[in-house]
Amino acid sequence: MDGLVSAVLITSMEDVNSLALIHPQDITDNKFEVREGDILVNLPYHPNCAMWFDHHELTDNNRKPPKVFKGRHAILPSVARVVYEYYQAEKLKHFEPLIAETDRFDSAQLTSEDISDPRGAILLGFTIDPRTGFGIDKDFFMTLVELLKTSALDVVLRSPEVARRVNIYLENDFKFLQVLNDHTRIDKNVIITDFRKISSIPVGNRFLIYTLYPECNVSVRIQWGPRQEFVATTIGYSILNRTCKTDIGRLCSEYGGGGHKGAGACTLDPVSADSKLDEIIKKLKE
Repeated sequence: MDGLVSAVLITSMEDVNSLALIHPQDITDNKFEVREGDILVNLPYHPNCAMWFDHHELTDNNRKPPKVFKGRHAILPSVARVVYEYYQAEKLKHFEPLIAETDRFDSAQLTSEDISDPRGAILLGFTIDPRTGFGIDKDFFMTLVELLKTSALDVVLRSPEVARRVNIYLENDFKFLQVLNDHTRIDKNVIITDFRKISSIPVGNRFLIYTLYPECNVSVRIQWGPRQEFVATTIGYSILNRTCKTDIGRLCSEYGGGGHKGAGACTLDPVSADSKLDEIIKKLKE
């Protein structure tokens, strides 16, 4: 959702001829060629880029930007907010309500009602979030960029592909709940969901886990990356029990990842993943 709205804002202000959806780790590991003229958004800094926008904490795993660069870095609820404040353009003013909802979605400032009965921009966010289970679909992403630039949100939500995804999301709700129960365990304050033993994760709301275990204050979600080349680990504060003290972004940076204070991710080598996960969970309990 954050990348989507940022793309809407930037393509409204800059002459952009193509978009690429890149995992942050691909920038860190130099697996994606950043070329002169590229604009990086919601990704680690790279010296080849022409502009850079980000709102994550800077970590030792990634390159640091120079003191003066084109773009903006700020610790704000969303990178869309960073982009919006950079341009301060009158032509972007009508996107303010969408940016406010993107702030809520990306910083997980959601209510239990947003989880059980999402509506508006929050519902749209779940249809575009890879962690919902739809995967990354560039064509769908591009369609949404153009729709949001020209249409009201309610029109976007009624578009055929968005409506199809909403229906799938609603139809899989109970199945996803069952899978969560079967593959989740609790270790003191930590919710640990390990999906490595199943080949396909049903579409579902990633925040639902917090409604099941309201006494816990942080979650660890574990699943295979593409072709089982790595173990994808995402960690986040409970949005219903905000008592966790660990800086998640900095914790993930110790394992090659990054993020914010309240949420982050890292990729682990399958050979050492279990021992690293034990370390991570121990630190979260401490």
